[in-house]
Amino acid sequence: MSTRKRSSNDVNQQKGDALQQYQDSEGHFSLVRNFRLADLVTIMNGVCGSFSVFSSANYLLTNDTDYLWSALGFPLAGLMFDFFDGKVARWRKSSSMLGQELDSLADLISFGVAPALLAFVVGLRTYLDTVVLTGFICCGLARLARFNATVALVPKDEAGKAKYFEGLPIPSSLVLVAVLAYWTKQGWIEGQEGLPGGTLTMWGQAGGRGDIHVVTIVFGIWAAAMVSKTLRVPKV
Repeated sequence: MSTRKRSSNDVNQQKGDALQQYQDSEGHFSLVRNFRLADLVTIMNGVCGSFSVFSSANYLLTNDTDYLWSALGFPLAGLMFDFFDGKVARWRKSSSMLGQELDSLADLISFGVAPALLAFVVGLRTYLDTVVLTGFICCGLARLARFNATVALVPKDEAGKAKYFEGLPIPSSLVLVAVLAYWTKQGWIEGQEGLPGGTLTMWGQAGGRGDIHVVTIVFGIWAAAMVSKTLRVPKV
């Protein structure tokens, strides 16, 4: 039997053993009882992302910039929880398959949906803008799913950690959030001075469905980088 075959069988056996704990648990809230402390930290990442989404919605309703600043800050708080859940798992010497899935789902909210909605809130609101922002979220989703499916194939270091990320990690979207925060501080948002670069008209008349903001292209490039197979980002 080849080394790769044995490795695959070992992984399948480990997954089977990990799943058994959920099969053996009974009761209405048995799933919650199977959460580790690290899983609860991961959920807080999702909580931060959700608060960012609702704060963005409140800003659209009230035009109160306090809500906008809250929406910009919550993804950063989510990153802190995203960083500490791994630390807690190693400290408690406990990890789970559930935790891996929770991590990806929380990341999608905090670093995919929340930044895309923030971009919409500050002014990327044309039809083509929303198409690109939807693509940004979906590329983040695809990147997380691929990571979960292929992480076992990525070369590991002596500590067992992956040596690099294939594609741009989705938490890197906080760079875009930081840019949006800077624009907010400068007043370069919808309802004030307007976004830098203006718009391009791809078809039809200006002001129609064919308009796209120049800065939207950055979100498109970021989305492509997240699903890139050849882009390898060293893990630190």
